[in-house]
Amino acid sequence: MPKKKLTGVVVSAKMNNSAVVSVEVLKEHPRYRKRYRVKHKYLADNPDNKYQAGDQVVIEECRPLSRRKRWRIISQKS
Repeated sequence: MPKKKLTGVVVSAKMNNSAVVSVEVLKEHPRYRKRYRVKHKYLADNPDNKYQAGDQVVIEECRPLSRRKRWRIISQKS
């Protein structure tokens, strides 16, 4: 099974080797067909504190690294 990949924006990078990434998804209501945005925040591994707040990044699912950290930043989206 392939690992999931999501694209989002780094909201906070104040922790050591961690960052909060906000991912926005466009959903559609099943009955009314109106589209709406849903945001989720993921705690991701930020190796060497490379990425700062405001950066567009790609995160990938990985093994549990801590209690809440299950994602890793793999690259910066340009």
